[in-house]
Amino acid sequence: MNKIGKKKRKIITVLARFAREGEEMKKEKPELMVGGQAVIEGVLMRTKDKYAVAVRKPNEKIVVKKEKYVSTTKKHKFLGLPFIRGIIILVETVILGYKALTYSANQQIEKKEKGKKQELGTLELIVTFIISILFALALFKLIPLLVATFFQNKVGTSNLVFNLIDGLAKFAILVLYILAISLMKDVKRLFQYHGAEHKTVYCYEANNKLTVKNVKDYSKAHPRCGTTFILVVIFLSILFYLLIPLETGFWLKLLIRILFLPLIAGIGYEWIKLTSKYHNWLTRILAAPGLLVQKLTTREPDDEQIEVAIKALEGVVKK
Repeated sequence: MNKIGKKKRKIITVLARFAREGEEMKKEKPELMVGGQAVIEGVLMRTKDKYAVAVRKPNEKIVVKKEKYVSTTKKHKFLGLPFIRGIIILVETVILGYKALTYSANQQIEKKEKGKKQELGTLELIVTFIISILFALALFKLIPLLVATFFQNKVGTSNLVFNLIDGLAKFAILVLYILAISLMKDVKRLFQYHGAEHKTVYCYEANNKLTVKNVKDYSKAHPRCGTTFILVVIFLSILFYLLIPLETGFWLKLLIRILFLPLIAGIGYEWIKLTSKYHNWLTRILAAPGLLVQKLTTREPDDEQIEVAIKALEGVVKK
């Protein structure tokens, strides 16, 4: 009972802290909306018109790459419409995140050949990207559908139960995957930088001075995190997949699920945008599951990691 009580108190404390920080953000709105991502020994930060990647090199020096970046949704009015913009922004985020990861990985390579740094080649990056997409589809589309089909064949299910099993399988795979990779030393550090990114953004959104001391006081869970987005997509997929007749063939079901993904992502983006813009009891309830799962994908950062996150954020908010 003591352990259960401690866990409940911890969850309540996290939610209360989030609510308190939400009220701060409501009172003092920052000039820019900032998003971010942890990379290898660094952090990516982006605003509506630029991004910066700060990375700590093996020699302890922090390097910062700054680039102008304007989303396609800002260039073409149609692509900026609700539910459409989320699909475009998701694709852009994946591409930009992949570029940032490549940049951060190359900063860690000290080995030289003929006076030049051995960086990852374009072909290697393209192949890795394609394999990653296929792996994700197999893990979160193919396997859950196989699990749901297995139960359907064994005990028989309704369309609702079939898709609930599919959704629960995705959630279980997500949690197990996170737990598995979190055992790796490099991933643990990545999760620490993830925490540093969230804390730094929170500090900025509260209009507090960006110092290591100030940043440390903020939560490492943030409602606009990609982890929360994934959970929203899983929930929405259960609802959308009800439109697929139960008697539909296995491979056609899989294809339709993949085709539904952009639409679900677009709606999921609007959901996340809504819960981050308005801070009340309803949006806090909607954001709560994602914040709790972020306990798995974030770790408390050290001072040096926070310093890197601050450098990245300063790269996009300072003129």
